[in-house]
Amino acid sequence: MARDEQEREDAFPRAPSREEWARMSEVERARVVEELPGEVTWDEMAMPEGDLHSQAKMGALQALKGYFTRQRRRVYLGSELPVYYPAERRFAPDLVAVLDAESHPRSKWVVSHEGKGLDWVLEVHVGGDRKKDAEYNVKRYARLGIPEYFIYDRARQRLYGYRLPSPEAREYVPIAPERGRYASEVLGLELQVEEGRLRFWAGHALLLEYEELISRMEAAMVALEQRADEEARQLAETERQRQESERQRQDAERRLAEETRLREEETRRREEETRRREELERRLAESQAELERLKRGGG
Repeated sequence: MARDEQEREDAFPRAPSREEWARMSEVERARVVEELPGEVTWDEMAMPEGDLHSQAKMGALQALKGYFTRQRRRVYLGSELPVYYPAERRFAPDLVAVLDAESHPRSKWVVSHEGKGLDWVLEVHVGGDRKKDAEYNVKRYARLGIPEYFIYDRARQRLYGYRLPSPEAREYVPIAPERGRYASEVLGLELQVEEGRLRFWAGHALLLEYEELISRMEAAMVALEQRADEEARQLAETERQRQESERQRQDAERRLAEETRLREEETRRREEETRRREELERRLAESQAELERLKRGGG
């Protein structure tokens, strides 16, 4: 390494070595962690790569946060977080995951302070120097003992995965895809490039990004509202039919009552006519008998 390049390399802040950290008191360690910058300089960062880069990075972060929150697992997820390994030049990956770590916000990850290094790293590549992600970081992250490293080359719509074959190994082996998916043993998920975006799968379940979740929730709300409206219409129709049935029942009862009244009146009329006819017949019979008696007496 040239002298100027070495001097520039040495100028970047670094965390203490393991030996230096071991000799420090708790107060000294806290002061060191506090003084380590929570940002990186332009010399250390890749040039901004626009929406294609940020959308892919944030989409992956959202999908993973939503999944692990639902799983109630203690997983820290960070984006472009300055990471300090002992005596190493700091770096800020696009996305990192650390298992069994508290998920509270951080401005930096100091390995000695946190008690462990990164478990999983994702870099999103859109433009610029492809060697940084595909060559330099492959060697660097393996040397640091990061178990898994993935590269999403969005410009070419390709995915690359690397894994340490053992905890002691310091050289990655490529992860071979199966049916287009790359298994992450660290996350317990599968990764896939599908329809122009990076996707995560938990078995057969696709992990959705926030916008997709919101869209589905809105669709579900619309469906619920439509269902509620339909149920309301059905209830109104049921009530209308009930009222119509009640009206018809009442009409039928009124007609039956009227028919019964008319039959009773007809029965009474006929009974009255029968009574009158019988009374007339009785009187006629009496008159005829009286006439016969008078005829016999006069003769």
